[in-house]
Amino acid sequence: MYNFVTQLKYKLNGNIIIENSLENQDTKLDFSVTDDKIICKLNANKKIELISFVASCERKFATNEVFYANGYQSWTTSREYSKDDTMNGMTKIADISEFTKGLAGISGDYHFETYGKKGLFHSYTYSYIRYNKKVELFGSLNERTGYTIFEVNFPCDSFSVKKDVEGAVVEGEYELLNVVRFIGEYEDVFDKYFSLLNLRKPKINHLSGYTSWYNYFQKIDENIILRDLDGLDRAKDDVSIFQIDDGYESYVGDWLVPNAKKFPHGMKPIAERIHDKGYLAGIWIAPFSAQIKSVVAKSHPDWLIKNNKNGKPLLGCVGWGGAYTFDIYNDEAREYIRNFFDVILNDWGFDMVKLDFLYSEAMQPRNGKSRGQIMCEAMDFLRECVGDEKLILGCGVPLGPSFGVVDACRISCDVDLKYEGKFYNAMGINQEIPSAQNAINNSIFRRHLNQRVFCNDPDVFFLRENNLTFTMEQKILLGKINNMCGDVLFVSDNAGDYGEKEIELLKKFFKKTECRILSAEFLTNEDLVVEYEENGKKNTLRFNIKTGKNNLKISE
Repeated sequence: MYNFVTQLKYKLNGNIIIENSLENQDTKLDFSVTDDKIICKLNANKKIELISFVASCERKFATNEVFYANGYQSWTTSREYSKDDTMNGMTKIADISEFTKGLAGISGDYHFETYGKKGLFHSYTYSYIRYNKKVELFGSLNERTGYTIFEVNFPCDSFSVKKDVEGAVVEGEYELLNVVRFIGEYEDVFDKYFSLLNLRKPKINHLSGYTSWYNYFQKIDENIILRDLDGLDRAKDDVSIFQIDDGYESYVGDWLVPNAKKFPHGMKPIAERIHDKGYLAGIWIAPFSAQIKSVVAKSHPDWLIKNNKNGKPLLGCVGWGGAYTFDIYNDEAREYIRNFFDVILNDWGFDMVKLDFLYSEAMQPRNGKSRGQIMCEAMDFLRECVGDEKLILGCGVPLGPSFGVVDACRISCDVDLKYEGKFYNAMGINQEIPSAQNAINNSIFRRHLNQRVFCNDPDVFFLRENNLTFTMEQKILLGKINNMCGDVLFVSDNAGDYGEKEIELLKKFFKKTECRILSAEFLTNEDLVVEYEENGKKNTLRFNIKTGKNNLKISE
């Protein structure tokens, strides 16, 4: 097994201490490495504030080995990388000032991880190194003390396991690493890893239907929603859920005050109409977010997370003109959150909540807790609020803390109304920027999560003609990939405008797949090949991720 060396960095009495041995007068590391486990427990005999921990070793990489990087959160690029690739971070334009850098990197890990160096890659919670069909998987069994980060440096032939423990204040025993290792074929190693986690089983195994976001964004109203609800009638037997996305609320954070002009009768009658169709009723919430203009943010600034650097409310996302974040360690904020969930789920009658921008709760360490610990506790709190009978679709969330908590989860960035995304996609703003290209990439390389951890939500596909810049070839590719890799299958189209061809395609893409992916890999930086088995027949999907050109037929 690997011959690791460790480094623990911490603060004590105002001094920064870097310890490269397993024991000193303040701390002792119980570090154990076997063929199938890496365990490290810290025993601190004084109260210390952790800064970082890393265990590193030499590992010779074969020429054709690739490293799988599971991105920081739902939207972050996740894929296999070879030694000649570069894991790009934010655009250099973001470096104009600390302000622009902060905005560009707000949804990622750019302020505490390294990007932009050829052959240097990192992965959250789990990772693998693959050589042809041989997969060496490493997986964390405990993210509750901090994110476990796996890192390779191909040029230096090094492999590291790090723990993001910044800000954690500890005394006594503290588990730094609890990592398992498996070697085998792709499906086999994931079966073994996820079975060890003993996760809560999702209450669903497939959802198909509608979400309003990608046609209207916030410009929805009661008439649009009810019209599009009726528009699904021709595909009714293949629809199970109808979800209302952002735009129904007066302000983000003021969830119980729907926009009176757009939804004059409130949200309860909408849920009832959805139920009358025989569908589950879903609704979007950003439960930790409070729009700067919201009543709750103005009335209760003490409920908001404060920036560690300046003491001002911490900006959690740039949408809606900016939003702050509720502090789940504030008792009144917790009660406020509990209450709006109770009303939305039990009074209005919604069956599923899509919970978005969840990363914002754990952007910085605080209260003597690491980012990962905060995120795990935040997810536990959300499940407590929602209860066991209702469904959670997670989004914008670091995946490890969501395991066993959510029933379904977004595994990709948002798609865009233009296949390749907007002009700023080419600028490489960050790894979370919307585009169908990156959504397809993530859906393929996170396919192993589906049904093992939760139902994968690869985001929407499109079949409509209006308000969209996709070729039919691109639409078919996106629909096929979503159907192959996920079990939450949404459109944002008004299906009432569909012709018969689109209705048949909708039904086809909504059905639970009989397809089994055998392998998927990049041939070049743009060209992918996916080997799969469907209806007892082996097939090969070849496509260019940049253009969407592929070898699928419309009937597929």
